[in-house]
Amino acid sequence: MIKFAAYSKKVGKEIVVIIGGPGSGKTTLIEKLTEKGYTCYPEVSREVTLEARKNGIEQLFLEKPLLFSELLLEGRKKQFHSAVAEEADIVFIDRGLPDVLAYMHYIGDSYPAFFDEACRDHKYTRIFFLPPWEEIYTADDARYENYEQAKLIADHLQETYKNYGYNLIEVPKDTPDNRILFILGQLSE
Repeated sequence: MIKFAAYSKKVGKEIVVIIGGPGSGKTTLIEKLTEKGYTCYPEVSREVTLEARKNGIEQLFLEKPLLFSELLLEGRKKQFHSAVAEEADIVFIDRGLPDVLAYMHYIGDSYPAFFDEACRDHKYTRIFFLPPWEEIYTADDARYENYEQAKLIADHLQETYKNYGYNLIEVPKDTPDNRILFILGQLSE
């Protein structure tokens, strides 16, 4: 397996992850970046949740958190490898592998060692953090957390990514277009 840190230096590719608690605006930014022609990968948890519902499990994360997390880990590893293979110089991803561990920490669940190994073996080049923002937070059929829980999850995300050696770049609360300008400005430095 190619260690991405060495690979990215050789080809100059940016694998950029946008993280934040539920309802912080990640999906909106990914959709807008896609509209602007950037290569983007959406959050995989909604796909996993919808597939589980088809099989009669309403909230897989709540009912079988380890299985849910294993499915997310595999989906995010596939996204990572696809991003590395892309021709684009910049690839944006809605959530990364350490998100899985952050959520496991949030619910107080343990996980096998291969979860940690996956996070160490798949390194992103930049992490942009969207802070909790109550004014834009909305619940939907795939989001069960309330705003207070979303803030706690955001704390776990920051801690987990920092534990893997990432420097998080906080994106200011602003319009989606201005947030994108901020991210692109950071990438051009």
